[in-house]
Amino acid sequence: MGDAESVRGAGFVERTRVREALETLRAAMNVSTGTRTLALAAADGRVLAETVTSPRNVPDFPRAAMDGYAVRAEDTFGAADRSPATLAVGDSAGPQRATWVHTGSPVAEPADAVVKTENAREVGDSIEVTSAAAVGQNVSEVGEDIEADQHLFDSGHRLRPSDLALLRSVGIESVTVRERPSVAVIPTGEELVESDPDPGEAIETNGLMVSSLAERWGGDTRYRDVVTDDRDALVDAIEADLDADVIVTTGGSSIGKRDLLPAVVEDRGELLVHGVALKPGHPVALGQVEDTPVLMLPGYPVACIVNAWQFVRPVLNWTADTEPDEPARVEAELDRKIRSEPGIRSCVRVTVSETDEGAIAEPVHESGASILSSVSLADGWVQVPESIEGYDAGDRVTVEFWEAQP
Repeated sequence: MGDAESVRGAGFVERTRVREALETLRAAMNVSTGTRTLALAAADGRVLAETVTSPRNVPDFPRAAMDGYAVRAEDTFGAADRSPATLAVGDSAGPQRATWVHTGSPVAEPADAVVKTENAREVGDSIEVTSAAAVGQNVSEVGEDIEADQHLFDSGHRLRPSDLALLRSVGIESVTVRERPSVAVIPTGEELVESDPDPGEAIETNGLMVSSLAERWGGDTRYRDVVTDDRDALVDAIEADLDADVIVTTGGSSIGKRDLLPAVVEDRGELLVHGVALKPGHPVALGQVEDTPVLMLPGYPVACIVNAWQFVRPVLNWTADTEPDEPARVEAELDRKIRSEPGIRSCVRVTVSETDEGAIAEPVHESGASILSSVSLADGWVQVPESIEGYDAGDRVTVEFWEAQP
């Protein structure tokens, strides 16, 4: 049985590395969403629940790759501007006869090439071909784009607009996808109010931020009212949302007297991780109650978004049976030194500017997990791995744009 005093007493003498915390959480998870069939128009951003192969060739007939004249290539051999090949123009191609075709029109036998318009001069009911055509020139062959039975996408692939267009091109009009994970977001803290804070109070922002991120990452969010720092109230709040695929709380995750959530989760289920080697954001806790993952994020807003990105994002993907996409990135030159503690993964907020020499990254508030504006005003962050003590001015670094990630 967990209690707040035992959790606080343990402190953060040892902090779990981020990778190990993720591995521990994933090994313990036993949650997967159901499936449903959707029309393509409603499937953008959804995760496929089945492997998809093409039912047909695209194109399924030889077709013109541009406007011009369908011809037998052999009838144009030797054609040049000063000695053109003269072909009659009719409703169909044949020996010494051409027919007009639009882009995408069938190219029927015996035609086996298309002469583009700039290489043909109209002369009455005939054309003069001024450049010889090769067999297959300007003709898309059967299956040139997609072949019948060709593998298109694996289960777990997140559909993009171009994917939807490809699926429709092969005759698929609906797909089986994973349900969007349901996410209960519960802000906690007796000092939090919705508006007009008195001295000692603060407006609730973390729940709004995390709810919006979870929606962007593919979740269906329940943004709950603030729950005060009371053990029974916290128990009731968590138990009320155990039907969700994932529960995310904000605040109350550290080791202070009002940080009750880790003990509540340990008492009702299993506390897997408490404290990670991450800056900002080491006082995060990860657990589960009745097979529902409970991710307890710190109350400081910068620490909250860092941990949301590190833990909520992958959990939502795993629940939908997929992996997180790589974030949008840019390589940039660091304009001044940033420091990091060995053994700690640091996420340093930066702005990015473009110069004639390339992108420049400028750190914004290397410390200060409570400064929300530093996140909103930053373009992204640089993750400093646990193995080094930082980067020097002039070093090439990778900037990740966390809020651009779908």
